[in-house]
Amino acid sequence: MQYPISITSMSSISALGKTPETVWKNYKNNAHYFTKRDGLLVSEFPQELKEDIESLRTSNSKYKTLDKSVLYAIFASRQAIKNANWSALDNFGVNIGSSRGATELFENYHQAFLEHHKAETLSSPTTTLGNISSWVAHDLQTQGPEISHSITCSTALHALLNGIAWLKADMCHAFLVGGSEAPLTPFTIAQMQALKIYKRPNGSPAETSQKQQTNFEHSYPNQALNLKKTENSMILGEAAAMLCIEKGLSEKRLATIAGIGYGTELLEHNASLSTNADCFQRSMKMALGTLDPDTVDVIVTHTPGTIKGDQAEINAIEKIFCNKIPSLTTNKWKIGHSLGASGLLSIEMAILMLKHQEFIMVPYLETTLPKRLSYIMINAVGFGGNAVSILLSK
Repeated sequence: MQYPISITSMSSISALGKTPETVWKNYKNNAHYFTKRDGLLVSEFPQELKEDIESLRTSNSKYKTLDKSVLYAIFASRQAIKNANWSALDNFGVNIGSSRGATELFENYHQAFLEHHKAETLSSPTTTLGNISSWVAHDLQTQGPEISHSITCSTALHALLNGIAWLKADMCHAFLVGGSEAPLTPFTIAQMQALKIYKRPNGSPAETSQKQQTNFEHSYPNQALNLKKTENSMILGEAAAMLCIEKGLSEKRLATIAGIGYGTELLEHNASLSTNADCFQRSMKMALGTLDPDTVDVIVTHTPGTIKGDQAEINAIEKIFCNKIPSLTTNKWKIGHSLGASGLLSIEMAILMLKHQEFIMVPYLETTLPKRLSYIMINAVGFGGNAVSILLSK
């Protein structure tokens, strides 16, 4: 990019843990982090992290009425700001989005309304999407701009794009960007099941037979990036992830944003991509700019574990990179799909690979190992064909 942007801090909470050290340690094993809840597989926080979130809720009387998606964002944002050594006096901007928003609160409020025919006092202000950034800004005591949006599963990367735009326009000197998602609620999961993209409880007969022969801990229920799968295998996970970004080449940067791209396409169906993911072709081409495609060493794919979605993204990659496809990887086989937060978790994975100069493979796939780790592209897309591609360099 003409004006380089530095990532000076990152923080996430997911089934992988709450610190970069723990997250990296858990990336390096071949285990997945799915557990069963009401017969379905989900990716949820470890017990210690659940207790941390509950402690946050009870630490302030105002926080007792907040949705989990807001609490997750506050928790992750505090750590990101601490790691960046920012203070409230910095007046940094905040842009944190979510695909589904306050799912648990909304479902609880609606159930109460059906029973009592009366809405509770805080049902509106605690379920608006702007709630996330507003409460994070309040918690961190920043006076900078606060923005929330939902662009489905590419939400977190769109938050990053927006933060970059503010910095390049000299309207703000630093931005906290990210996504937060608490989708493990009955109605949210039911929506994914209605689309027939959620991992079925028992899987196919072939999968059931295979699981009888292998230990559950070492099987891989979400077959993200596997183009040979015969049924959709998406699994939802809860998470929040944040980045601190600053204009220019900071001495404390974790990585540099070398390119950004976005793309949309005409809707053929409410939830579909075109066969060759035209939006991804546009976003990846834009992110590359004048760089030779061979510069890219790795792509962290979006690939949620659906047959058509995974194939469409690979088709787009083959169109852009032709005969020299970068090494491909994803984290959704391990922690599932956290919807609006997923793109930032992929960014974190890329930063950790750049830092440690080690490629994280998908254990059930054969892929070409990268000869170097200098440039990594991260993809995200959501319902409606809203694709974003980010190119990071070390």
